[in-house]
Amino acid sequence: MPGQTRLDLLQTNAKIAKEITQNTVLDTARLRFLLGEHFSISSKNVHAYIMGEHGDSSFVPWSSSYIGCKPLIEVLKDKEEKEEILEQVHGQVRNKAYEIIARKKSTYYGIGIALTKILKAILNNEQEILTISALLNGEYGKQDIYVGVPAIVGRTGVQEILQIKLTKEEQEKFDHSCEILKQMEQSIISK
Repeated sequence: MPGQTRLDLLQTNAKIAKEITQNTVLDTARLRFLLGEHFSISSKNVHAYIMGEHGDSSFVPWSSSYIGCKPLIEVLKDKEEKEEILEQVHGQVRNKAYEIIARKKSTYYGIGIALTKILKAILNNEQEILTISALLNGEYGKQDIYVGVPAIVGRTGVQEILQIKLTKEEQEKFDHSCEILKQMEQSIISK
């Protein structure tokens, strides 16, 4: 901002950095790519998000996933495909990092791409919806926890956390993922 001192800028940037981590940006991109490949459509037209912790308890709220403007579940029915295919795709995404680590010993290129996407959203004030780890203050029934959720990201970091409607089963998966994060936090604090 014009007139900001270096200290002001550092404080602003520190606030942004505390609010955002990469979380499931990369996994969401992989999910969209695989779904696009499966349905023979550009991944730009796949609207689905991976939520929760960045790990094995992550999940996809399929009830709020779309191909274009059509619910993904309806697309499956129209194509006479079973919903199990969705969990297979999510499993591929979840296992991709393990495969890359086994081959290359690291996933830093993918993480670098995800971080670049976040930085571009901030620096260019893109107001882009990304599944970053944001501090929840009542959203999804959670308080004082950083967890992967869809959020609008712009110049000041998290502009808004999007609270999509979850089914009962999806909320249970989200709760489980948050519980794992809290357990990890407690194990770190107690050491």
